[in-house]
Amino acid sequence: MTPRDPLAALFAAPAGASRGGSPAVIGAVALALVAVVVLGGPLAGSEAGLSPYMVNLVGQLAAFALLAVSLDLIWGFAGILSLGHGLYFAIGGYVIAMHLLKHGYETTGTVPDFMQFMGWSEFPVYWFGLELFPYALVVAVAAAGLVAFVFGYVSFRSRVGGVYFAIITQALVYVAMLLMFRNDTGFGGNNGMTGFSVIFGYPINTPGAAMAMSAASLAVLLAALLGTRALVRSQFGRLVLAARDDEVRLKTLGYDTLRIKLALWCLSAVLAALAGMLYVPQVGIINPRVLSPELSIEIAVWVAVGGRGHLTGAVIGAVLVNALKFWLSTNAPELWPFILSGLVIVVVLVLPNGLTDLSAAVRGAMGRTGRRAAAREATP
Repeated sequence: MTPRDPLAALFAAPAGASRGGSPAVIGAVALALVAVVVLGGPLAGSEAGLSPYMVNLVGQLAAFALLAVSLDLIWGFAGILSLGHGLYFAIGGYVIAMHLLKHGYETTGTVPDFMQFMGWSEFPVYWFGLELFPYALVVAVAAAGLVAFVFGYVSFRSRVGGVYFAIITQALVYVAMLLMFRNDTGFGGNNGMTGFSVIFGYPINTPGAAMAMSAASLAVLLAALLGTRALVRSQFGRLVLAARDDEVRLKTLGYDTLRIKLALWCLSAVLAALAGMLYVPQVGIINPRVLSPELSIEIAVWVAVGGRGHLTGAVIGAVLVNALKFWLSTNAPELWPFILSGLVIVVVLVLPNGLTDLSAAVRGAMGRTGRRAAAREATP
């Protein structure tokens, strides 16, 4: 197996990986937060202000960027590729949808559509207490952490890794999607959950609510970037890198690599769940499609395009790829599968470290062009 083997490259340590995010990109996220608050708030509706559509788009991109950071944490720094992170994203999304519907019912008395369809007059027992946001937040974090702990403990203890771990995570998210398609689960079935009317007691379909959700998404993304950057630069981060590069030697030195990997895996799942909680109120719907294998694969593409092992690279990749997808969905939706496939081919074959390789590739190409020109001039 050579170092240029595309499959091996997916699981190899990223070359030149940094120990955290770039301060410049973290500053850009902070500026975006200020811009949304200022231009989407007092200046909303004026020529200088952001339109509600743009404010909502910024919020969605921030949620996707947080999701990419969660995967980069486990893939870029621990070398563990997950193709099932959509599961944790969906857990957060479904829990916040349940909160919004229960909260809306308490406020307006309107029964959710899926309950009318099923002929139910009362919420299922496991919806108890979800009208309270703090409780819903705890449920989402606990559910994502518990699922990640059980799955990670069994997998890491059985020494499942590499491509086998990626396949198992993909199978897990697919099984979850099939389960959620059932109408009798109490999670909306194949139609999912929609019709959110209020959030924290305020109408959800207003510019002010859109601005608040977008600003919250950026604030959580900024906090996650700063927190994960500090984590990977800490003693724990050095142990994660050591476990990735030579797990046997780290075990020989007396470290419990199972606990190290499990802790990072659970943290990654919780961040993905938070991304789901931020995303669903802004798009107004969640259904089993969020558990489709395609989304989990796309998350890996975002990280690969931006450059895994660089937290801010994951942010850049998620923003660029999804901005392109949003634009194409309006202008040429049929081209998206081909462009996504092309991005994967370019990253795997030309830019194995994503856009972090781009400047070096450009300098190399310019250097080769200069040497050829000099050789031609020197030829009599």
